[in-house]
Amino acid sequence: MLVTILTVAEIVYVVVLATWILFEKRPPVSTIAWILSLIALPYVGFIVFFLLGPRRLARKRLKHKRARGVARSAEPDKPVLAPVSSRGVDPRIVQLDRVAIGSGEPPADVCDEVTIFHDAASTYDAIEAAIRGAKHHVHVAYYIFDSGRAGSRLCDALVARAKDGVMVRVLVDDVGSSAMKRSMVDAMRAAGIKFARFNPVRFSRIRSRIDFRNHRKIVVCDGVVGFTGGINVCDDYVPELEPAPPRRLARIGAPSSGQGERKRRRRGHPGPWRDTHLRLRGDAVRWLQLTFLDDWLYSTGYLPREPEYFPAPTGTGAHHVQIVASGPDRDLEPIQRLYFAAIGLAQTRVLVTTPYFVPDDAILAALTTAALRGVDVRILVPRRSDSLVVTAAARSYYDDVIAAGGRVYEYQPTMVHAKTLVVDDIFSSVGTVNMDNRSFRLNFEITAVLYGKQHAEELAEQFKRDLRDSKEIKKRTREHLPLRWRVAEAGARLLSPLL
Repeated sequence: MLVTILTVAEIVYVVVLATWILFEKRPPVSTIAWILSLIALPYVGFIVFFLLGPRRLARKRLKHKRARGVARSAEPDKPVLAPVSSRGVDPRIVQLDRVAIGSGEPPADVCDEVTIFHDAASTYDAIEAAIRGAKHHVHVAYYIFDSGRAGSRLCDALVARAKDGVMVRVLVDDVGSSAMKRSMVDAMRAAGIKFARFNPVRFSRIRSRIDFRNHRKIVVCDGVVGFTGGINVCDDYVPELEPAPPRRLARIGAPSSGQGERKRRRRGHPGPWRDTHLRLRGDAVRWLQLTFLDDWLYSTGYLPREPEYFPAPTGTGAHHVQIVASGPDRDLEPIQRLYFAAIGLAQTRVLVTTPYFVPDDAILAALTTAALRGVDVRILVPRRSDSLVVTAAARSYYDDVIAAGGRVYEYQPTMVHAKTLVVDDIFSSVGTVNMDNRSFRLNFEITAVLYGKQHAEELAEQFKRDLRDSKEIKKRTREHLPLRWRVAEAGARLLSPLL
């Protein structure tokens, strides 16, 4: 009798939970995997699902989504926009603007100045100059903020402004910035800097959600000057340094920039990394500000509401810029959808620079279809990224691109960490987004979309300069690939959804 009762109870348990999981409309593979785990390990599966797995992540998503809604409602004035549709521009720009808006992101705004940096030295100089010029506040958010020379330099600049009475807030990702020394944090707090960690790791490293990381890089000064792009605050960008201590937490195949010169040399990266960053001045900076405040409210429970954080928009500026953020709190994938739409609208060229090329099915289809249409599709990746698993997975996609008529290049001198996309003369993007599933769906990311020819040409010229230091991967090279590498690539490709 007892056995019968337990059997019936288990059947009811499995049916109820399976129905619940089905109604959550997860990807089919994920849905089947969770249902099978609940059947095979009913009690363990229940604990993992509700306490450590998707349900816990869903609660964090909801918390961040609520924080984003509160932060957006606190904005004192709506911007006076100059809609891209009113300027007689290419109608494709209007369509792309609408894709982002339809995905829940703000419309294109205007900027007085847009400056693109192609190296860390000029980026750090510009950020420090903006910090020195700040009068009211400085907001800083980084995935990696290490305690090496680059980190100490920025820390000193922030401490100096805080001592002068400027409000300084610093937000770092707890996993990405795990190498930040306690002494640096103490120095910041002693100077009056408000410091917080995004999604801290608690109790056990096993419990941390490594797919709920804040990969954004944002600096905002007085709500008028803003920075974003691929450059972290770490010594991978600074030449001739002693090895930096490795971070205490790493995942298999994870991008691990910031672990120092020792790892870079061991994996064939002898010099500072090549990266791209962006400085904005004007109305569009308010959207960087709001994104920072989303994350600050989520991390601290506090939201500054003074009007000084949102200077009155001017509605003037020669540059159309659209700030697009994405993350697991979004119902859609704004950046992935925008990239998909932009590549699909390409007529002449698609230039992709990414350190981690592990595209999902939609982006791979968009790239290969564009190449089949006769569009000049070129992909630039590092010869070897800072993850051997990611390198192997990325190479497994070369054949698809090359077979469709696209071209793939590997950057030789060092690690190329830039994340840029150029489509024709209408669309260019500089941000934190890698061409992989983790960036599109699992991490919090941000990118600045620059509409118009000027910036597309500048990024295209840098792309050409990078090609001079790159090697094209030919079809015949791929055909003669040793069996052991084919097996390694095929195995790494199975991990693509996690990379």
